[in-house]
Amino acid sequence: MILLDTNALLFYLFKADQLSDAAMNTITYSDEAWVSIASFWEIAIKNSIGKLELKCSVSEMAEMCVSENIEILAIRPRHLDVIKSLPDIHKDPFDRLIVAQAISEKMSIVTRDTIIPKYPVNVIW
Repeated sequence: MILLDTNALLFYLFKADQLSDAAMNTITYSDEAWVSIASFWEIAIKNSIGKLELKCSVSEMAEMCVSENIEILAIRPRHLDVIKSLPDIHKDPFDRLIVAQAISEKMSIVTRDTIIPKYPVNVIW
């Protein structure tokens, strides 16, 4: 099972040439690919403050995920419990939540983020 970080999701949906070969192959051939609802939240916030330009709505992106067999992972209380135990390595709350979800659900994270690999989680890039 894999969990796409926000950057991997955006690259996969809109700029596939930005993905590493390993990331592209992992997403393409994974039996279970997921994206956190937190990624959509992050995208919506960045879009609303002008840090990210979108050619579609967040709802349309979610529909694109469904058509690509990427499931949306809800935020569960157990994910939030894991956040409390994470070392204070990453300051980004969205990335901390994604790491907590991956740990809790025993998923690998597809990301180009260079800080996430410092956590006890398998990273694919």
